[in-house]
Amino acid sequence: MRRRPQQTPAPATANPSPTGAEPVSTSWVGQQRPRRSPFVWLTLFLAIGYCSYGVYQYQFESLPEPLTADQAGKRGFSEFSALKHVEALTQLGPHSVGSNALNLALQYVLAEAEKIKKTAHWEVDVEVDSFHVESGANRMVGGLFKGRTLVYADLNHIVVRVLPKYAPESVDNAILVSSHIDTVFSTGGAGDCSSCVAVMLELARGVSQWAHGFKHAVIFLFNTGEEEGLNGAHSFITQHPWSTTIRLAVDLEAMGIGGKSGIFQADAWSIENFASVAKYPSGQIIGQDIFSSGAIKSATDFQVYKEVAGLPGLDFAYTDNTAVYHTKNDKIELHTLGSLQHLGENMLAFLLKIAASSHLPKASAVVEENKGETAAIYFDILGSYMIVYRQRFANMLHNSVIAQSLLIWTTSLLMGGYPAAISLALSCLSIILMWIFAISFALLPAFIISLISSSPVPYVANPWLVIGLFGAPALIGALSGQYLGYLGLHTYLSKVYAKKKQLSPDIQAGLVKLEAERWLYKSGSLQWLILLILGTYYKIGSTYLALAWLVPPAFAYGFLEATLTPARFPKPLRLATLLIGLAVPIVISSGGFIRLAGMVIGTVVRLDRNPGGTPEWLANVILAVFVAIVVCLTLVYLLSYIHLSGAKRSIVLSTCMLFGLSLAVVLLGIVPPFTADTSRAVNVVHVVDTTGSVDGNQDPRSYVSLFSFTPGKLTEEAEQINEGFRCGRDKAVDLVTFSAKYSCWTYDDSDSGWSKSDIPTMNVGSDTHGNERTTRVLLDTKGSTRWTLAINAGDIEDFTFKVAGSSEELASLGDMSSVDGWHVIQYSGGQNAPTRFDLALFWSQNSTRLAHDVEGKRDEHAPLLKLRTDMDIVTPKVERVLSKLPSWCSLFGKSTSPHALAFLSNLPVNF
Repeated sequence: MRRRPQQTPAPATANPSPTGAEPVSTSWVGQQRPRRSPFVWLTLFLAIGYCSYGVYQYQFESLPEPLTADQAGKRGFSEFSALKHVEALTQLGPHSVGSNALNLALQYVLAEAEKIKKTAHWEVDVEVDSFHVESGANRMVGGLFKGRTLVYADLNHIVVRVLPKYAPESVDNAILVSSHIDTVFSTGGAGDCSSCVAVMLELARGVSQWAHGFKHAVIFLFNTGEEEGLNGAHSFITQHPWSTTIRLAVDLEAMGIGGKSGIFQADAWSIENFASVAKYPSGQIIGQDIFSSGAIKSATDFQVYKEVAGLPGLDFAYTDNTAVYHTKNDKIELHTLGSLQHLGENMLAFLLKIAASSHLPKASAVVEENKGETAAIYFDILGSYMIVYRQRFANMLHNSVIAQSLLIWTTSLLMGGYPAAISLALSCLSIILMWIFAISFALLPAFIISLISSSPVPYVANPWLVIGLFGAPALIGALSGQYLGYLGLHTYLSKVYAKKKQLSPDIQAGLVKLEAERWLYKSGSLQWLILLILGTYYKIGSTYLALAWLVPPAFAYGFLEATLTPARFPKPLRLATLLIGLAVPIVISSGGFIRLAGMVIGTVVRLDRNPGGTPEWLANVILAVFVAIVVCLTLVYLLSYIHLSGAKRSIVLSTCMLFGLSLAVVLLGIVPPFTADTSRAVNVVHVVDTTGSVDGNQDPRSYVSLFSFTPGKLTEEAEQINEGFRCGRDKAVDLVTFSAKYSCWTYDDSDSGWSKSDIPTMNVGSDTHGNERTTRVLLDTKGSTRWTLAINAGDIEDFTFKVAGSSEELASLGDMSSVDGWHVIQYSGGQNAPTRFDLALFWSQNSTRLAHDVEGKRDEHAPLLKLRTDMDIVTPKVERVLSKLPSWCSLFGKSTSPHALAFLSNLPVNF
């Protein structure tokens, strides 16, 4: 029997790695290239993508089973009961401030509140107050309404207070739960915010059965005027007698419809208590960071509670289907079953806990605390568990990880010496190249799409196109950039290893590749370490993401790749190292990244705040950069494995095919950019313009204007409507608070449906000169109770504002802030709101009697005052246009958007 010849092992000679990364040995026998087949890597890419989407589905789309009234019982929350309220409110149609529909909505809520009062537990008092506000004014310090004075009149709210009969101290310590009944003029508001009102009514019913054990009262505020500038919340906080008893506020909002309602603003005390009892916790501090940064141009009533009243609390919002926000598609048909149950059960558990607790925090103290080291960091894990810790602990944890990481890197560099430092620098260069190439490659289709597509944003109705249009180029760019860095690192390491004469050329070549691969992997952790350092320094709450992406991959590398053997050659990185290292980061962050991408895509519908004022490619650039950033942050570890495999060609080819297919779909128009359920935001306004006339006696210009807040031209829409529209930038119209710099106009049949008696007037009552010049202007808005007045801040230093014939000032002297040289008075009121006002203007001593600086040039023709008054009237011409409006278009409402009939007038500087 023949014996197998024995192989004599090569002698082991300990040699330190030339770069100090790991010791090497001449007994290394793994010179062969890692066997990573293209099929395996494509499968791995798909598996990671599928797992990430699975995390998103479980975290954001997994909703509880909705309960019937019988299943919930007296003390539970029933979604089907709440849905009846949503149906009743949406059937009324749009119910904006001043409309008859809003009065009907108030009557409905009042009737339901009275039912709750009758069926409450016998040891519980339920007080129902129909609160009427005569007038008020609000100047917000910052945010969306900076540079504005928000004036309101004739508002009505429904306030319900639930408190135990035998705990008199509860009257002076209350918890506020608030939302708004009113909608914008373009939608019935199933999501924003009939869903919130419905949840509150069902909560009030349930709480009324529990409150006999409470130590604090619970106040439910159903306000109006939120959509016109947070007026309902402000009027309640400043004028209602119960407002002084409130210690904590919870605001319910919607920026879409359906899905989970998540927390995006919170103080530490409230979020800690919520996390301890919520059955389905949902909230991400990254949303709070983005919202507070001003990147999202929006505001909620919570700003009033926090800024004006100094209250701590929670701010909830629905963010599913954000593209339908303030459009006709905010309708109950798009509601997702389980979404109301999710919010209702979470809120009920939270209210039961804090209302029965022994104390509530002092409002101003909590708000002040949460600006410093005791601010809360919070995020949910798969919608099942919420992590909450304070900023002080975050600093300790982050600084500990930073210190250990720096110590490891310092030790590694000291051991490796000069070669290790150069290798580190070259690996960092690969990261820089990865970012540059990924962003550059993603930006290329961002500019191409606006040239080849009928719409510059063709992915709004089909968000998955973004993966092929921007994700695929970003991936190719990231891989290409990192590969160039790998080649530079490989070249340098080859020169270093060439000095080791005891190693054969084959062994040297294998060692160089494997060590370069390891440096690329470690450079990924260095990227996240830098982000962790920056986030900790600036105390950014979402820095926990950097911690999640730094520690597990580094631990997996140390656990599976490091060795205590003094002499050993580097081996190919294990696939297990990658999978174990990425498991925790994917679970923690992938769902949030996908949700954030969906919100960015949905926001594109209303991106252009001054229609035609931003380049058509801007939305694509924002989205492309966002996608490229996510690719660079999350795939940095995975890409380091590819360079030694045979998968590069297959991955690049597959990614190019995906990009080409997506581009072809857009180019051929196979999928529409908008649908009936995901509409383009437009406005149709019959404009009566008396610009240049002091008293409105001059014959006005009358035309119908069509403009869109969604990027892109309106040529196709104008042709389909076929009512004589001509489009272009020469059809710009200044609507006082914003300008439609690109719009479509038609003068056909525009002289009917309105009356000259509705044209507002601005008459100069007096103009006194002296040390300080003062001008008194009498303003008559005729039948309009919703209007906007812009005051030239270049000439006017301050002003007072009051109802004509009244001694009470609505807006007193104070710091008159401005934006772009104008201070804006934004007025909204009910049907009985006044329409005649007295405005006193105090001129600046430095006034040049010219207008503000416009793009670096003085505009001699800019007026002293600009006014737009809105009428809730649909003229015959507008009615025809609306009837022909394509199904993929929807009117878009916001506080500054004009109604269907708007009158423009001004007062010149030299009156």
